[in-house]
Amino acid sequence: MVCFRGNYFTMENRIEYLFSASNFRISKTSVTTMIKDEYQTITAAVTANFTDRASKFLTFVFPITNEEDIKQHLEILKKEHWKANHHCYAWRLGTDGNQYRANDDGEPSGSAGKPILGQIDSFGLTDVLVVIVRYFGGTKLGVSGLINAYKTGTALALDKANVITKTIDNQYKIIYDYGITSPIMSFVNQYELTIVSQAFEAKAMLIFAVKVSKADEILKLLSEKSLNEGFADDFVIKEIIINT
Repeated sequence: MVCFRGNYFTMENRIEYLFSASNFRISKTSVTTMIKDEYQTITAAVTANFTDRASKFLTFVFPITNEEDIKQHLEILKKEHWKANHHCYAWRLGTDGNQYRANDDGEPSGSAGKPILGQIDSFGLTDVLVVIVRYFGGTKLGVSGLINAYKTGTALALDKANVITKTIDNQYKIIYDYGITSPIMSFVNQYELTIVSQAFEAKAMLIFAVKVSKADEILKLLSEKSLNEGFADDFVIKEIIINT
């Protein structure tokens, strides 16, 4: 018997399902109208410089995956630019973008970190850290001037960044008899599933990835195919939980 039990999460909706070739069903605790399955981030670090009334604003943008990355980048910049007056920054993290922070580092409240974060959001990015190092030039810029400077410095750098779109996927492992390799691979190719890895031992193993918004549909289609083509008892599928 093919059997599967798993779960996945959307922004606010927990979906549980039981899957078997002979009895496929999905039970939902709430109705999901839209599942976010893409996000944008950058591929590499970029820098930019901006000067306003002799104050120098050096912008450093980094791709990040966790808060430890943020800590390390900040420590390095503070050591390299230890004479600077301010090291202001903002970051947004996670595929849902719910983790974020903005820091003014001694500038007037809301004049540095907030406009930096605002530009990250304007570019629609996550998993990004922006640090702006300021060397004071002797003339005060005022709150409005600072907001403009930190906003401009961030925008100049992000304009240079290579932005990519990534998908939010579920991964599934199929363990199957070699005799059903053809229908399994036919299914994978037909629905353009991403093959993550394969192994060939006593039985064949394949791990594939699919966008979270398509996961329910793909599982149901695979169940129907296995029943219609008579290989329901020849494979097992389970979700792989990825800790991020």
